[in-house]
Amino acid sequence: MRHFDVDTLTPGRWRNGGGATREIASRSAGTEEFGWRASVADIDRDGPFSAFPGVDRTLTLLAGHGVRLSCPGVFERLLSRAGEPFAFSGDLALSAELPSGPCRVLNIMVRRGRWTTRVERVAGRVVPPVGHAGVFYVLRGRWQTGEDGRVLASGQGVWWDDDNPSGEGVTPLSPDASALWADVTPTE
Repeated sequence: MRHFDVDTLTPGRWRNGGGATREIASRSAGTEEFGWRASVADIDRDGPFSAFPGVDRTLTLLAGHGVRLSCPGVFERLLSRAGEPFAFSGDLALSAELPSGPCRVLNIMVRRGRWTTRVERVAGRVVPPVGHAGVFYVLRGRWQTGEDGRVLASGQGVWWDDDNPSGEGVTPLSPDASALWADVTPTE
């Protein structure tokens, strides 16, 4: 497992100027076409979302009062509850509207046909299945990693590759603990 703290990840501005992305992980490393990618995005203003053909995406609101995603004739969805994942096709050209100001989201992207993902809010111990990759992001409370005993707080987490043999998990330490777990499964 590899540790991260969102506050120490370098932000990269979007080409359209509407936000910034802090990359947690992109696999396979060193290749232009990722198999799966995890990042935290700060959305600063209304505008278009980039399309990612052949990619499935899951966005989860982390902070702020929400973002409305729309694709005319396909769907419109207001993400207004922190920790509630929303999955959609990256093929779609979406528009984002911020009804009450800037927000922060967790963005999980997987290459369709090579990976699938399930993102869920958890409050109990998580043990990544052998052969799966993934990301664990702390929303509230304190958590402890099993491999090294490191304590994690809000905005921190761990990620792992599908070759992670440890079988170690992450355990809540406080009664208010909640986190997001993105289980990324290879399909090949």
